Amino acid sequence: MNGFLFDTNVLLDIATADETWLSWSEEQFRTAAEQGPILINPIIYAELAPAFVTPASLDQWLDSTVFERLPLPYAAGWLAAQAFVTYRRAGGAKSSPLPDFYIGAHAEVERLTLVTRDTARYRTYFPKVALITPPEHVQV
Repeated sequence: MNGFLFDTNVLLDIATADETWLSWSEEQFRTAAEQGPILINPIIYAELAPAFVTPASLDQWLDSTVFERLPLPYAAGWLAAQAFVTYRRAGGAKSSPLPDFYIGAHAEVERLTLVTRDTARYRTYFPKVALITPPEHVQV
């Protein structure tokens, strides 16, 4: 499958008009939309939800003519769990898999390009995933 899975942080930059990241995030969105489908999954949907007042307002923002909603593949669950085990063995403190593990695993399983500002976690736990990230000198 081809397409661009957009991490929650990038979509929130756009939805909230983040002063620091709006320009970069909008540019990545426009560029990706010219090259292939813009994709989200249920994890991304859930992480976006708190920024909206109602489910209808979130669904309206996630215009179905722009965003393609993908199910989370079961194979991504397995891969997310393996990344979580690696994270815990390296001293990670969280007691359950992070949403980023599911998002990274989804991108890897379906060979999607992931647009994110969370470069370190994805490069560490999902090195096979193609990433679009801000230049390193501007990341926070």
